[in-house]
Amino acid sequence: MTDTAPPAGRAPRLDRRLLDAATARYRPAGRFAYHFARGKLGGDPAFAAIVHEGWIAPGSRVLDLGCGQGLLASLLAATGSGCQVHGIELMPRDAQRATTALGDAARVVCGDIRSAEFGKADTAVILDVLHYIDYDEQDRVLQRLRTALQPGGQLLLRVGDADAGLPFKLSNWVDHVVTFVRGHRLARLYCRPLRQWHLTLEALGFQVEVIPLSHGTPFANVMLKARLPAA
Repeated sequence: MTDTAPPAGRAPRLDRRLLDAATARYRPAGRFAYHFARGKLGGDPAFAAIVHEGWIAPGSRVLDLGCGQGLLASLLAATGSGCQVHGIELMPRDAQRATTALGDAARVVCGDIRSAEFGKADTAVILDVLHYIDYDEQDRVLQRLRTALQPGGQLLLRVGDADAGLPFKLSNWVDHVVTFVRGHRLARLYCRPLRQWHLTLEALGFQVEVIPLSHGTPFANVMLKARLPAA
């Protein structure tokens, strides 16, 4: 397992002009959609890392599972990447906000990632989503995703490390609070230690790089950058 040390100092941030371009399209979707987009894209280091590190190649077919209101699709569109984004979101209100904001810049459907059609993709992205479904369902989603990805395709999977102690507990607490504020109640979160996530992906044939994404935050987040061998 290869760990990449986070950059020193503050968490990476999006360029102001890019942030403005990515969030402007949310104004027609309402004040909540706009301010949520601005706060999330401006404060979550995952989005800045995806852009600054070039983790998604221009022109890629991107499958975004649990896409919320389509923030990644909006960001990729703002960069002029030419990516084709297919988002799947369980919550109808978030899916509608995505559709209103993105128009034909992406295809977002309201559906359950446990059963929705994935199609084919070059890159799949799952940010803080799998822990909402139980372990068997997580495995089935990953197996289906393995089939949906083309040879040489990659998965960007952000998870919390269940072995990280207090930062992990804080992550869970914040998760419960945020989902409650948004009108959802969580009976349980299905989290795994980082080592277990790594072994699960390796068993599916992925080569896995572990990239810490907790710098600048008090949380226990890591990005698993997993790639399939080329044909």
